[in-house]
Amino acid sequence: MTGSDASPSFRLAYVPGVTPAKWVRIWNERLPDTPLTLLQVPAAEAYDLLRSGDADAGFVRLPVDRTYFSAIPLYTETTVVVIPKDHLIAAADEISVEDLADEVVLHPLDDTLDWESLPGEPAFERPATTADAIELVAAGIGVLVVPQSLARLHHRRDLTYRPVTDAPVSAVALSWPEERTTDQVEDFIGIVRGRTVNSTRGRASAPAAAPADARRKPAAGKSAGKPAGKSAGKSPRSGSGRPQGAGGPKRAGGAKGAKRGKPRRRS
Repeated sequence: MTGSDASPSFRLAYVPGVTPAKWVRIWNERLPDTPLTLLQVPAAEAYDLLRSGDADAGFVRLPVDRTYFSAIPLYTETTVVVIPKDHLIAAADEISVEDLADEVVLHPLDDTLDWESLPGEPAFERPATTADAIELVAAGIGVLVVPQSLARLHHRRDLTYRPVTDAPVSAVALSWPEERTTDQVEDFIGIVRGRTVNSTRGRASAPAAAPADARRKPAAGKSAGKPAGKSAGKSPRSGSGRPQGAGGPKRAGGAKGAKRGKPRRRS
């Protein structure tokens, strides 16, 4: 898809935990004539939205299907365990997965962490969403391990969280269908990467103008690089325009050196 095929607005999807506000603000400042529409979507549905063309690009959680999507990794989040404030774990600055061995660890259906084996004791059933799991943590039914942004998104006064040093992590990326890399997508990539408003983003740019001195042409009849008012053929040591050694007639009363050649009379 080319720039001419782009929609009149730019549709940006984002998954829970991502805060796109700063990038949206820059877009609105630089491209006020192209509205940006935000679409919040569950992490598991983000790629379907991009495939269908209902969003132009999106902030998603890795991994992505690189055979279809382009992606720019942005950051990796700290993984934390969400617990009641009076929980024993709250006394620690950070914990390991092993510290959860005796805990009921909730595993919601929309979990974004890629576990090889789930920590702790399994819950009786899996909550449908992270929001549902947070409610169960508040009720004292278990604990929840999530990316830190989700712990902040679902913040409650009666809950807190601590980093889990050896848990899987979640990375966030900007992604879009590679075959639909429109000019609008390129514009947004530039914003996310911190390019200035004058950046070419790889497009062909006009050649730089030559300096003013280089554009000036020598005046007619003057040789470039020679001071004005001096003849190009003048000998550097001659006092006149005639080259030294020329065979022209001598003037009367010439130089004193001419008398030295006159013979003396004998007495």
